[in-house]
Amino acid sequence: MSTVSLKLLSSSHLISQGAEAKVYKGSLTTDGTPVLFKHRFKKQYRHTTLDTTLTKARVAGEARALMKCLRSGVNVPGVRMVDAAEGLLGIEWIEGKSVKWLIPSGAQDDDDEEQQDEISLDEFQLTIDQLMRLIGIEIAKMHLADIIHGDLTTSNMMVRRQGSKSDLVLIDFGLSYHSSLVEDKAVDLYVLERAFASTHPDSEPMFASVLSAYATQLGKDWPALRRRLDDVRLRGRKRSMVG
Repeated sequence: MSTVSLKLLSSSHLISQGAEAKVYKGSLTTDGTPVLFKHRFKKQYRHTTLDTTLTKARVAGEARALMKCLRSGVNVPGVRMVDAAEGLLGIEWIEGKSVKWLIPSGAQDDDDEEQQDEISLDEFQLTIDQLMRLIGIEIAKMHLADIIHGDLTTSNMMVRRQGSKSDLVLIDFGLSYHSSLVEDKAVDLYVLERAFASTHPDSEPMFASVLSAYATQLGKDWPALRRRLDDVRLRGRKRSMVG
């Protein structure tokens, strides 16, 4: 790893680690403004050349998706630095709460329940319906920019307080890609619908509110996408029946 990137990570605090990357909280400036560093570490099970190529492509792809979203007015973290060769991406630190903890959830473990109990939508001065509307609007703005998130769940959305109002930020674009296909956008929505169903009880009215706001924001493109979403749902139910 380059000296600069190594120095950044060594002075940062490890927050979490997944199968593909480690996430750190650090800073790029002397004033201590927080930055989230996402480091795609080397995979020993991959051929070195292949691993390097994939890592560069994925870091660069995530940065491009975020930049395109930002240019299109989508609320996503700003890009602070990119070192694709070393698998390092630095993005804006979002001070807020995960949407997962702000809406009713199903059975969780004890730690999850404690965390959820401590967080309320009241601190953001939002109702559930208002939150669902924000979700629908941001996803529609993203799809109008032809960016597919690839992993839409309530864990990958955050609510933050901005002055006198609150807004919703879409995060974790590690699986995102560019596509203008109606099919890809419909699948993106279907993934979120399934995430709602599995994580949050009685979620149908909530997701209906998301789609209503999405449809309004999307405009003339919605009828075709709605039909394709119905097709994707039907295929999903058939797969479930087959097992």
